[in-house]
Order: sequence, then structure tokens, then C-alpha cells
Amino acid sequence: MKLETFFEHFDLLTDAPNAAAKLRELVLQLAVRGKLVEQDPEDESASKVVEKLKSIKERLTQEKKLRNGKTLSPIEPIEVSYFIPNQWAWTRFGDVTICRDGERIPLSKDARFERRGEYDYYGASGVIDKIDDYLFDKPLLLIGEDGANLINRSTPIAFIADGKYWVNNHAHVLDSLSFDCLRYLEVFINAIDLKPYITGTAQPKMNQAKMNSIPVSLPPLAEQKRIVEACDRILTLCDTIDQRQQQRQEKLEKMNEVAIAQLLAAQTPNEFDTHWQRLYQNFDLFYSVPETIPKLRQAILQLAVQGKLVEQDSNDEQGADLLAKIADHKENLLKDKKIRKAKSDSINLLEMPFQVPYNWAWCRLNNVILDIEAGTSPLCEKRSKEKNEWGIIKISAISWNVFNPNENKALPVGVEPRIEFEVKAGDFLISRANTSQLVGKSVVVEETLPRLLINDKTLRVHFSADVEKRFFNLYNNSFLARQYYAKQGTGTSNSMKNINRGQIRNLPVPVPPLAEQKRIVAKVDRLMALCDDLETKLTAARAKREALMTAAARQALEKE
Repeated sequence: MKLETFFEHFDLLTDAPNAAAKLRELVLQLAVRGKLVEQDPEDESASKVVEKLKSIKERLTQEKKLRNGKTLSPIEPIEVSYFIPNQWAWTRFGDVTICRDGERIPLSKDARFERRGEYDYYGASGVIDKIDDYLFDKPLLLIGEDGANLINRSTPIAFIADGKYWVNNHAHVLDSLSFDCLRYLEVFINAIDLKPYITGTAQPKMNQAKMNSIPVSLPPLAEQKRIVEACDRILTLCDTIDQRQQQRQEKLEKMNEVAIAQLLAAQTPNEFDTHWQRLYQNFDLFYSVPETIPKLRQAILQLAVQGKLVEQDSNDEQGADLLAKIADHKENLLKDKKIRKAKSDSINLLEMPFQVPYNWAWCRLNNVILDIEAGTSPLCEKRSKEKNEWGIIKISAISWNVFNPNENKALPVGVEPRIEFEVKAGDFLISRANTSQLVGKSVVVEETLPRLLINDKTLRVHFSADVEKRFFNLYNNSFLARQYYAKQGTGTSNSMKNINRGQIRNLPVPVPPLAEQKRIVAKVDRLMALCDDLETKLTAARAKREALMTAAARQALEKE
């Protein structure tokens, strides 16, 4: 693909999520290879730039304004990774820059606080403060000397500082023949991989010697100016693309939130149908990116537990009658001493977050369960169990809506397993300790590994046979239950909150007729499967667009 063809058809590729990033990368690579702008045979060759810099540095050394630096070795052929135009030259970074690192002065945070002022104070990645004085008063090139940004490049590692400003010892300070030369070197450093010139892993650092050794593909001075101007134009386009994609994403998310909120707030069947038709007619728009699918899943849960996902059937047993039946059954179990009596508070209207259908009822979770038991947590090995070993599940096994038996720790040899706590298919498990976002999360175990035990931070809830436990799992993982547990959780840190059995028993829950509970669960299963399929397709489509963008950029770079 010719470069002109790439840019002519770039608008077809801008929907790719990585379009702007790939275009930035491509532009910088083209710039430093002499492929972004045309060469002019009238331009003075790049070797003249190197000679002029050498003369300037010799003069400054004689005037004792610059220390006599180490002579840098010539560029070896093995260091050259691409061809450059005839008027260009390969040289060392240190041969085309004047280092002014010796003029930097670091100031502590306390010292800067005492010296608050109007002048920018620069660090490795840009301005980090303002103080009352300056060290430099001309445009210079700053390059981060240390920090993670040398590796991850989340922000440009090279940037121009202008005006009057102060620089600490975490950024190299560099001058050159002209401002255009500084701007080109900024482009060059931001274009290349700096890993070969970085030392240290815990604290990456590019010292002055390593930086000076970098091979630079240098254009003539006049072409440097044209390159920088072209880069500025195209990188501004990249910013526009980024902004446009962000605005589109925010608009989609807002439209989605409004549509879902209208569905959930609908008070009558006609109002619900109106909002549902609007969502249905714009479904391809609202759910065109993978990021919107988790909100769709949560909306399905909300609609399900509010009685808006399936139709009510007047022939179904009333929710209140179902509760009465469960109460009678529990009374008999209590008399036979098969369960223990557990106290729960009566429910009031203020605790009912929404109006339920005519044949539903509100109650505490305690009214539909028989018992809650905790597991065990002996000291375990720091590895997962092998096939015939016993193991203890970790909290992460029940944190993400589906039971994951592989999240476990092996029980040490010699420790007797308490087999009464073995995980079984059909178990309803809930976490009593986790982050504020995940405490109280639950799963119904579909499949498990043999010889797995419940830990003491996991509770097993035994439900009455007269209810569908998977419906209550849906409600327990809905936004409303998440809010309840977040408020109930105790602990000083959001990273670890605790709830007790009494708080779980007191969770207000809606109770549909048993037949409707089963219809709701079946409908949610079908819709969640569709969500999974849609998310997979959207993710694959995004990956395809990204691959197309990457391939197009590579062709433009390699075949120009």
C-alpha cells in the first residue's frame, strides 16, 4: 500500500479502537525514516548539521561553558535498522545535542511548597509543580531520565519546555543547533524503542551515557522543519480522532443508561412496552461495543428481579401463599430439631426498593432459607490441589458469578479434611468477606472438582425446596443487593469488608410464584447466553479492525 493511498483511505480505518495510536506510531516512524515529506536536493546535507554542532560544542568547551565530553564511537553497520535518504546522516544522539544536565537542581516537595510561584517545575514526564524562580529561559528538549514511563510510554518521553522554568534531576535537559532541530529530536526519541538504552527493572533509568549513544537518523535542517510541521498536522488529526471516539463512546453509554433507566422506572405495562420498543429499535446502536454488554447483563438482572422480564400468570400460586407454605415447613423442621431457629427483623415499606407484581411478595431472605453454615480454613499450601488431594476454595472461586473450582489451595498432607464441608453441585455459596464491591457475591455451583472444601469466609445457604435458589442468586447479585451489602459491610478498608449471617438473613428479597421463578431463571439463562455471544462477536470484530489497521500501517511503512 502506497503512503498516499493509506492517507486517502484512512477515514475507512478510523473506527478501529487503535486507529489514532497506530496513526501516531506510523507517522513518527515515517518521519524518522525520511518517508513523511519529500526531500529537496537544494537542502544542505545533514552532515553539515553535525559539523556545525561540533564547532559550537568546541567553542563552548574552550569558553568553559561546557565540559569536554567523551568522544563517541562511529555508527556501526549493525546498528542501522533501516535505510535513509542520501542527504541524511547517521550520528550519535550526543553528537547533535548539548547536554545541560549540570544546571538542573532538584527540590523536595516541602521546599517547593515553601517556594510556590508562577514558574513551571518539570519532572520526568512534564510539569509537576510551580515555584518562585527559574533555571532556564529558552526552549529546550527534556527527556525523562527514569521512571516506568521509559518502558510503558503512557505519555511522550521527550517534550519541549518553553518560557521560564525549573527542571529537577529526573529529566535530561538538551539544547541543539536550532529549535527545529530540537523538535525533530523530540519526534525521533518518541518514535524509537528506548529499552536497549535503559538500565534497571524496578526503577528503569536512561543515564546520560546511554542516551548519548543512541544512533539518530538525521535529516537536513530544512527538512527537519518540514517533518515537524507535517507531524504537528497529522498528530492534531490523531487527537481529533481520539476525541471523536471518546465522545461517541460517552454518548452511547449515556443513551444506554437513559434507555435502561426508563425501562426500570416504567410504572405501567404500556409505559414499559414503549421504552422497550425504543431500546429494541436502537439495539445495534446501543450495543455496538463490548463495553456496553456488562450494563446490558445488569439491566437484564434488574428487569428479571422486578418482574418485568416474563409475564405473570394468574394461575400461578401467589407469592404470599408460597411464603406461608415455607413457614409451615420450617415450623415442622424446628419441632423435629432438624434446623435451628434464626431471628430476622420484620420488613417495612421503606425497605422495599420497588413495587412488585400483584402476585409477588416481599420478605427477608431468612423467610425462604432453612440454614446457613460456614466452612473451614486450616493453614494450606500456597498452590492448587492435585487430582487426588483435598483442597480449600478461595474467595475468588465465587467472586465472578460462576463457580471456579480451580481457585483453591491444597490441604497439607496429614490434615484431616472435614468432609461435611465438601462442595457439591447445587450448593448456594456466598462470600462473607471480600472487597466492598464483591462482599456478599454468590454462586450456585453447577460443576465442581472432587475433594474441595468450603473455606471459613464462604457460607453455604440451604434453601427451602419450595423455591428456585437460582432466582435468589440472581437477586443476590443484582445492583440492589450489591447496595445493601456495601452498606452493611464492616471494616476500615474497602479492600476487605465483612458481613455476618444475620445481615445476610435480613436481606429484603422479592418472592415471585415458584413457577415464575423458574421461568425467570430460564429466560435470564437464554439472554445471558445471547449477551456472551454478542460480546464475543463485538470483541472479534474489534480485533479484526485493529488487525486491519495494523496491517495497513505496516504496509504503508514497509512498501513505500
